[in-house]
Amino acid sequence: MRRRRPVPPAPLPQREGVDPVRVRLPRVDPRGGARGSVRDHLVARLAAGDGVVDAMFDAGAFVGADGRPLAPDTAHVPGMYVWFHRDLPAEERVPFDVEVVYRDAHVVVADKPHFLATTPRGSHVAETALARLRRELDIPTLTAAHRLDRLTAGLVLFTVRPEERGAYQTLFRDRRVHKEYEALAAYDPDVALPRTVRSRIVKERGSLTAREVPGEPNAVSRVELSDHEGTVGRYRLLPRTGQTHQLRVHMCALGLPILGDPLYPVVEPPAAPGDFSRPLRLLARALEFTDPVTGRHHAFRSTREPAPPDPGPQAS
Repeated sequence: MRRRRPVPPAPLPQREGVDPVRVRLPRVDPRGGARGSVRDHLVARLAAGDGVVDAMFDAGAFVGADGRPLAPDTAHVPGMYVWFHRDLPAEERVPFDVEVVYRDAHVVVADKPHFLATTPRGSHVAETALARLRRELDIPTLTAAHRLDRLTAGLVLFTVRPEERGAYQTLFRDRRVHKEYEALAAYDPDVALPRTVRSRIVKERGSLTAREVPGEPNAVSRVELSDHEGTVGRYRLLPRTGQTHQLRVHMCALGLPILGDPLYPVVEPPAAPGDFSRPLRLLARALEFTDPVTGRHHAFRSTREPAPPDPGPQAS
């Protein structure tokens, strides 16, 4: 078996805590013809507007492993890496802080606010917990060991050393991390709790929501009622698995959709930019694990509530 060569380090620095984009040239031209040039591949791969790729070449935006700008007629070498920075999108600042709960030479545990994405994705790039922490803590190697939905607040584990990231991700893959969530949802005395919910959840690419389908369960959640006041209940949620939107789907299936959820049971229109007035009342309250590198046992609890103070719509 041919061993794949390691990826060389990025020759470009981060911008606003965001890594440069890395493209690996394939063995054949994606259009089925000759390999051609690096420019030919990037024009086909990036699907940018007319002239965008050529303008980036003119500006020296595309570089090779040595950090030197590439010419548009550079030959397409199979397996070659090309790096560049995308223009960062205009983003509304999320007016809540990321709180560092714990930090050592190996990990950072942060308490993320509602509305802030964990890692760069889509239109949320520099305004993410990862990018903010890289800037604020001056740790460019920081990476996320797992993710929380953008609308979910609470504890997230980040790793400091790239060579150790896999060990921490394995904790989550092997279900050796105790995770506890807290949610506010409708109170219904006819829903018998506590109970363990088991179902098969799928989320198709391009769909905003996940759904339950017949088949072998791949999602398991323990749901407990902590207390209630009037028509609102406070719930303790213990996920045994980690499917996308699992807790939101299971609570909705019980007839107890989480307050402030814009997707379940009905997909609502997107909130206006700068409107942080309706948070999802879901909080990653506790995170507990044995550190695979140091052997130290960690147990953390968020001090947040399942919703931040309501700042109302922000001025654009």
